[in-house]
Amino acid sequence: MRLLVELYTKNTPAPESNMKLASGAAKTSRMLKMGLKVALGTDGCASNNNLDLFQEMGTAAKLDKVFTSNPVNMDAATVLKMATIWGAEVLGLERDIGTIEVGKRADIIIIDLEKPHLVPFYNPFSSLVYSANGADVRDVIIDGQIVMRDRKFQTIDTDETMAEVESISERINRTSLC
Repeated sequence: MRLLVELYTKNTPAPESNMKLASGAAKTSRMLKMGLKVALGTDGCASNNNLDLFQEMGTAAKLDKVFTSNPVNMDAATVLKMATIWGAEVLGLERDIGTIEVGKRADIIIIDLEKPHLVPFYNPFSSLVYSANGADVRDVIIDGQIVMRDRKFQTIDTDETMAEVESISERINRTSLC
């Protein structure tokens, strides 16, 4: 890890994928203490089937608690920064995304808080990291354009897209069986 610090590396652990592939787990809090920039990833659909960044946040926080035997390690606010502000920095896009500010792209999600698993809503950081999931996203705005409103995509035909993906999947299955 000292070498990673010396080389100014940026790191993006993908805890769900790492667990599924049995490839270990990042010592995230140790990385942060050493001054490494750490974001949070989901890897790809071949090694993490749902790509749910909310689930990834909860797993990252809980895994670090297990490895350090410290239940207050990796607090929810830090993990949320890994998924947002620090994610933008790791990508080199901190001038454009990662926070809501004048001059930055308006990339915003709106969470439906009227769900039993999100009530009561005592601490927004804790609720987002430990209780929310991707299905709780009601609206999505990307670069100022509403792309999903009330869980309905505004810019793509969902049925058509899913049919196309299904067709691609069938072709892949046919060729992989040969």
